[in-house]
Amino acid sequence: MAKSLIVFVLVFVGVFVIDQNLKTIFLEGFRWYGEYFSLILTYNKGVAFSMLSFLEGNLKYIQIALLSGVFLYLVFNKDIFRAYSLPAGMILGAGCSNLYDRFIHGGVVDYFYWHKWFSFAVFNFADVMINISVVIILLLSFRKT
Repeated sequence: MAKSLIVFVLVFVGVFVIDQNLKTIFLEGFRWYGEYFSLILTYNKGVAFSMLSFLEGNLKYIQIALLSGVFLYLVFNKDIFRAYSLPAGMILGAGCSNLYDRFIHGGVVDYFYWHKWFSFAVFNFADVMINISVVIILLLSFRKT
């Protein structure tokens, strides 16, 4: 259990710190415009693809409830925590980083904008970590079966 807790804390803190430091670069004015993608500052008031943006400031309280629910589930299900400590740290670290943005900046700080062939949503490092952690959870689940 101690090893799982160490992995969880290190990954949680690592994802949170890396994401916040990357966002600081864009908050301080960095911009880059490329042919395929651009690095620009945007604030997402909603969730993926700006869905639920009509909830405005209330969305952060829903996010607190969801993150708390995941955390409590892991606390009470130690076997699952042990098996999934790495992706759990990634999801919760990324989720807390985006939640922090909602309180400090009024929306999630996004900066990676793909625009070649099709215009894709603007996203950030935390969003990528959430997606990678879901893939890891799926792979670990399939491996068990």
